[in-house]
Amino acid sequence: MAIGSGLGAQLGIAAESTYGTFVAPTKFLEFTKESLVLKKTTAQSTGIASGRLMALSSRRVVTRKEVSGSIDLEVTNKGQGLLLQALMGTSVTPVQQGATAAYLQTHTLADTAGKSLTVQKGVPLTSGTVTDKTFLGCKVTSAEFSCEVGGMLTATYEFDGKDCDEGQTLAAASYSNMSPFHFGQMAVKSGTFGAETALDGIRKVSVKIERPQDTERFYANQAALKKEPITNDLVRITGTLETDYVSTALDDLHTSDAATSLVWEFTGPLIAATFYETFRITLAAVKLDEGPPVVDGYGVVKPTFNFTALYDGTNLPKIEYISTDTAL
Repeated sequence: MAIGSGLGAQLGIAAESTYGTFVAPTKFLEFTKESLVLKKTTAQSTGIASGRLMALSSRRVVTRKEVSGSIDLEVTNKGQGLLLQALMGTSVTPVQQGATAAYLQTHTLADTAGKSLTVQKGVPLTSGTVTDKTFLGCKVTSAEFSCEVGGMLTATYEFDGKDCDEGQTLAAASYSNMSPFHFGQMAVKSGTFGAETALDGIRKVSVKIERPQDTERFYANQAALKKEPITNDLVRITGTLETDYVSTALDDLHTSDAATSLVWEFTGPLIAATFYETFRITLAAVKLDEGPPVVDGYGVVKPTFNFTALYDGTNLPKIEYISTDTAL
């Protein structure tokens, strides 16, 4: 029996073969917060009946159902592949590096059609009994990654889903021995794509990837449930660079509105040979929107540069992940 508080909670995920069709979770996330809920739209009859002073409960109907919410977690050196695939859209198979235990996942930006997850949440009663809430057809609509001085690399994933099924068997959670990526492993580089050099003075980075989708696909013959959302707008990738004003490199890019390639990476312990645990976001064409330095008191000048990532015509945004995971 689990602990009758949040300490006994669990989250398991699995890739779905068909949108909204249950697949038993095989990966279990260590998370810090979640807000996944079933949302329902109801209609209540307001018909007049002689002498009736209240609406009948039998005349209330559920006209549509859907799932929304988010998951906050630390980005660790294992177990991130399914979330990254659902975000970026490419079907990824980890590629062994040399003859070692290191495997590279390359998540290049693509359409997310067919990339949905079953997310199973275990919520403990105070008695210690863990209740099942299984969310089907979960599509990632955005993810934001962030890391600052003294902190870990964290991520917030936003979801849109089809339905909640409370009749499934709660999977037995199991966890690999994982460690989070953190500021001490962080590097930020900019310049010509493929030849970026280190940027000095970076104190905090955040990158948000938004996957706009038509989530209002409610039709007849669907039992009040939606069909799989369809991409209906351009992908938006934005972010911030919080800095000390140690050079004019970013300031000059803001002034000229020139594009630069931005690489944000975390390099962890050696796995084998020359292959290290890695989390890397590469954005081939970044333009700075605002953030020229201003003097505000006696202290060090600390401009924050906001940026937008665009397509350079050749190199799509990608997330590379090197771990010992042999499968997503």
